[in-house]
Amino acid sequence: MTSDLEIPSTTAYVLAGATVPLSATQANLPGAKEGLAAADIVVRDGAIADILPAGAAATDLPAVALGGRMVWPCFTDMHTHLDKGHIWDRNPNPDGSFPGALDAVRADREANWSAEDVARRMDFSLRCAYAHGTSLIRTHIDSLNPQHRISFPVFQETRERWKGKIDLQAAALFPLYAMADDAFFRDLVAVLKETGGILGGLTQVGPDLDQELDKLLRTAAAMGVDVDLHVDETADREVLTLASIAEAVIRNGFEGTVTVGHCCSLARQDEETAKRTVDLVARANLAVVSLPMCNMYLQDRHSGRTPRWRGVTLFNELRAAGVRTAVSSDNTRDPFYAYGDLDPAEVFREAVRILHLDHPLTDAASVVTATPADILGRKDKSRIAVGASADLVVFKARRWSEFLSRPQSDRTIIRAGRVIERVIPDYAELDAIHGA
Repeated sequence: MTSDLEIPSTTAYVLAGATVPLSATQANLPGAKEGLAAADIVVRDGAIADILPAGAAATDLPAVALGGRMVWPCFTDMHTHLDKGHIWDRNPNPDGSFPGALDAVRADREANWSAEDVARRMDFSLRCAYAHGTSLIRTHIDSLNPQHRISFPVFQETRERWKGKIDLQAAALFPLYAMADDAFFRDLVAVLKETGGILGGLTQVGPDLDQELDKLLRTAAAMGVDVDLHVDETADREVLTLASIAEAVIRNGFEGTVTVGHCCSLARQDEETAKRTVDLVARANLAVVSLPMCNMYLQDRHSGRTPRWRGVTLFNELRAAGVRTAVSSDNTRDPFYAYGDLDPAEVFREAVRILHLDHPLTDAASVVTATPADILGRKDKSRIAVGASADLVVFKARRWSEFLSRPQSDRTIIRAGRVIERVIPDYAELDAIHGA
């Protein structure tokens, strides 16, 4: 896709009359309205040299007149599944349910997930993400034996190949009870050390959960890595491992970042239990990522029956308690979510609607920019800041209503101060792996 913005070929220029979200911009700008302010962004040698009130930039620099177009930093997509992506045509979910997704992915993984297959689908997904304006991604990697020995080396090679375009992180995904197999867990830890991955996992209710969490956190502390968990992705009120995770972090004095994803069952609790759990999450300094599109797709699905709840966590209550909260893409065209394209602008738009992040929208932009970047330990990413790389997304929308009412498919992506050609890959490329 070509851009209608003509960026000067000079080493310095001004994006004049931009509208920026203050929650993702490090600058004092006057006249803000619902978290948006007018600014001139000075770009020099591929980096942001200054952020000034609109009209204040030096007139001797070439200017790109934006006329109020929104300018965001490039996105952070902090919870994805690049190893699962785009297997829908090959092995769809028969009924859209969570058990159906588990069975379909297991069958596809065991039959098809060679290094070549995983690498091809990962690369396709990353080309989509790059064209949409993402610069930082964390993916979860299915790590049941022997898949960790296949997928993590592919991830390592992919991370190197994409360096300078999208920075990549990976977390191992496995049920925590699998740590009881000492040989497997030692081998998994060795693979993570070799490839630069972090510990993740899936928590499940059981008599050994506290011991499993202690072992996981002690191992992560010894490795010097963070932890990223799949938590309570269910409507079952009896399942609330989130509280156990928070208690384990406090009990072990774990100093790294523990991220918890989904946390759906928190929204099914009575008010007293919910408040107590939210306060515990805040005390343990957990970070929470909600996956609103996937959660709505899977949760409360029953044949012939309209869902009665949205499937998402208590996002606004967590934010009010001071918990770092973000939203992310999750799965893409696989049995856990049949749709999606790793486009954080779509995720943001849907999150505003599903989670009621509006009225006001003052801090909303942070959930796909500065906050997830901070959670991932990359304060240099996904913010408009002096000294940061000029990695920006320019939208034609000028106000929130315009932004949220259309898909913004005509956006312009700037990387290191230069407009990139947005090439969204053709699904026909995947025909060979689907047997078409």
